[in-house]
Amino acid sequence: MPRSLRADAQANYDRLLEVAAQVFAREGADTSMKAIAAEAGVGIGTLYRRFPTREDLIEATYRSTTDLLCDSASSLIQEFAPVDAMRTWMERFVDYMLTKRGMADALPTILATREGLRLHSREALAGAVIELLDAGVSAGRFRADVSPSDVLMALGGVTLISGHERQRALATRLLGLLLDGLEARPGAGSIE
Repeated sequence: MPRSLRADAQANYDRLLEVAAQVFAREGADTSMKAIAAEAGVGIGTLYRRFPTREDLIEATYRSTTDLLCDSASSLIQEFAPVDAMRTWMERFVDYMLTKRGMADALPTILATREGLRLHSREALAGAVIELLDAGVSAGRFRADVSPSDVLMALGGVTLISGHERQRALATRLLGLLLDGLEARPGAGSIE
């Protein structure tokens, strides 16, 4: 967003992104723009003023959901013990991926044509995982030899295997196993 918005305009903008994320996750990226505007409680003109194309809305939704997820790491560390902060963040990651999956048909083109979007996402996600891992290592709860890319790859695998909301319980069980692997244990070897 290039310039500051009035409070009501910012609220509409934020509401549109929140609703778009929910609708894309539920119905996919081809859903009606009019339906998104209606569910957000704004007129279609408001939606198109902020997001002239469907691709603009998808990109903004993707950026917003990525930033919200990544920004939550700091507050989770303040609110919870390191293992619980990581667990909560991982659960949010699964929800994030379900939203992203709803935009799956449109994202490859958008990621390929919108400069810096893919790099922004990778760096933000890695930064959040580093922050969570560092908190756990400092507290003696996580292994010091775990890389953020390994955690993100494992999380990607969990979301790929669990697939969709109907298998959410499976994702939670797999996240528990992943967390067990992150925990520091006396005499445990390092990852090779």
